[in-house]
Amino acid sequence: MTGQEPAVQPDPAASPYLSLRQAVQPAIVAHGLLAGDQERAEKLAAECEDLLLLTRELLKTTGQIHILATKDDHEIPHEHGGDRRAQLLDAYADAGMLWAKVVGSSVALASMLLDQGDTDEVRRLANFFTGAGEENAAAYLRTQLGKAIWEMYREHLRGISNKMPPGEIRKTIDALQAVLREVPEDFPDRNPSVNRLLPPLAASIHAVMKNRNIRVSYDSRVEHIAMGGVAKYPDIVKMSLDELSAEFENAYR
Repeated sequence: MTGQEPAVQPDPAASPYLSLRQAVQPAIVAHGLLAGDQERAEKLAAECEDLLLLTRELLKTTGQIHILATKDDHEIPHEHGGDRRAQLLDAYADAGMLWAKVVGSSVALASMLLDQGDTDEVRRLANFFTGAGEENAAAYLRTQLGKAIWEMYREHLRGISNKMPPGEIRKTIDALQAVLREVPEDFPDRNPSVNRLLPPLAASIHAVMKNRNIRVSYDSRVEHIAMGGVAKYPDIVKMSLDELSAEFENAYR
């Protein structure tokens, strides 16, 4: 034993903001937005620029941590005083604060993107934060994303009834499938909300089948769903909707 304190080594698992691949992901979105549309609103462009600057500072601090953690004491300049361990801890603190600013700036950017209806980029940011271990930020973005998508289809979903003509049935199926596809699965009440709309949809499909003298097969669940038979089973909502879509398609083959 030399009595010298062991070097503080960076732990990517405990400090996700130190992973370069993760840290630059929000910046990739910002670069894409700036390059993809030079005529975007000034506020959005400014938010992107702020995010890029924050990411640059974060990467510089991360580089400093790498140097401090891997070089010998005699290789490290001490212009500002203090020992190597203190410098390293300060760099960790700086990186943590910068990462928090990157996350906050990304959330603000996502809010502006949702206002413009750009849901795909917000989904990308949410996925980035999930991968970086920022579950709170990811969950918040997924919730805001779910609200925005529900709002996109709200007017049509309000018009669902048990007496819809074929054209409206098709639009309703498309809208509900889009909700299940685009609204994050962990969005509160997603499946139960869609499930509650299936009985009137099924009743409309059943009425169309009767008007066209189409016999309902013995294994069909269209009548069961129309009578509210799936009300207690939101976990199978996608399967139920797919079955109704297939029944409707078969009626118009």
